[in-house]
Amino acid sequence: MQRSSLVIGGRKVETPSSLDVINPSTGVVVGAMPLATARDLDSAISAATKAFAAWRQTSETERADACRAVAKTIEAHAEELARLLTLEQGKPLNGLGSRFEIGGAVAWTRFTSDLSLPVEVLQDGAEGRVELHRKPIGVVGSITPWNWPVMIACWHIIPAIRAGNTVVIKPSPLTPLSTIRLVELMNETLPPGVVNVITGENEIGSLMSSHPGIAKVTFTGSTATGRKIMQNAAGTLKRLTLELGGNDAGIVLPDADPQKIVEGLFWGAFINGGQTCAALKRLYVHDSLYDAVCDELVKYASQVVVGDGLSEKSTLGPVQNRRQFDIVSTFVNEARDKGGRVLIGGNPAEGPGYFYPVTLVADVDHGCRLVDEEQFGPALPIVRYSDVDDAVAKANASSMGLGGSVWGTDLAEAKRVAGRIEAGSVWINKHGAIQPNAPFGGVKQSGFGVEFGVEGLKEFTTVQTVFC
Repeated sequence: MQRSSLVIGGRKVETPSSLDVINPSTGVVVGAMPLATARDLDSAISAATKAFAAWRQTSETERADACRAVAKTIEAHAEELARLLTLEQGKPLNGLGSRFEIGGAVAWTRFTSDLSLPVEVLQDGAEGRVELHRKPIGVVGSITPWNWPVMIACWHIIPAIRAGNTVVIKPSPLTPLSTIRLVELMNETLPPGVVNVITGENEIGSLMSSHPGIAKVTFTGSTATGRKIMQNAAGTLKRLTLELGGNDAGIVLPDADPQKIVEGLFWGAFINGGQTCAALKRLYVHDSLYDAVCDELVKYASQVVVGDGLSEKSTLGPVQNRRQFDIVSTFVNEARDKGGRVLIGGNPAEGPGYFYPVTLVADVDHGCRLVDEEQFGPALPIVRYSDVDDAVAKANASSMGLGGSVWGTDLAEAKRVAGRIEAGSVWINKHGAIQPNAPFGGVKQSGFGVEFGVEGLKEFTTVQTVFC
């Protein structure tokens, strides 16, 4: 069993108490998370504040080189991080699992290292020169979820430090080990205090979001928690970037080819066992293709191996925790009780681990929780429609707006329909394909602010206008 420590000011800090970390595949304890106190948080913020005074003065080149060094270090420890991630999160090592996540963390870190925010000249003439400068904000508080803990940590940390800020990160108590190790590795190349890690239960996150020593909070997680962070942050008017929940809709148009789109549909919905904010959560299929799409999805799903993440044969792993397992079970059972037809899955086996089978539920509509709410697990509702306008209206009938997709052969028509979807990102003949140069964020109650690319880097700065 691995017992980890906090990392504050470049040093490992022990705590008197800890919390067990459970492998969701086996139920076995795989590590111990240190339980930080409010005093530990104060120490971490103090260390970050002290480091900020020097880090903000470093040049663009120095910060870029430091971030590249971080990427190199993560890459050198990729297999170690992947195995640790699988042990605590459950996702398989192979496929779109832990190795994929660590590779993504390296790629995003490298790309962000090369970004910059040069001075913009707004005016330069007889009436004078006006320049726009971007300045680091200060200490950034990062609060990350349990579904993609390493990659999302890099999404938060790297643009923050690249822009000249320092960071205190709090990972989910369900998956803290890989983030702690990530921060340890970062501290091998970064100055002490630039990146610090605090772990604990939810009260530590509440303290972070209200702490006057933190200038900005960036959070990825549920809409409900995002609301609490906003409330806590109001007292200090700190800046926020919130990437919150999603109930992403996909619309299959009548000219789509079921055989050509089935792989994209499946992985759009079931990547990471459906435990992804921007996964496909509701699928609307035209009546003329409905049975064919259902048949192709069942055929594809029947070949997918769900098992222990440490097995190289596994394609998908377990649901990460009991609470989420119970939510998925409840939603599927309610849909079945309301007339939903379970095409495959829906009956988890008894035994150790939170294994829920890949589940497809047909003949459902709005009015059941599997359609109306974010299930965040391996169950996809398939809704029949006959009119595209009706499908768009139903896709938009949600308080969330993170992502959406349109599937069809006529790309001009697909693009036209996609433009009507109320979401921060829309894909055509794919779903959830994010990349480091394309801004990503939600609308409505899926949050505000963006990540990735130059626009994401700007989120970690303030604007100063200089009149010469």
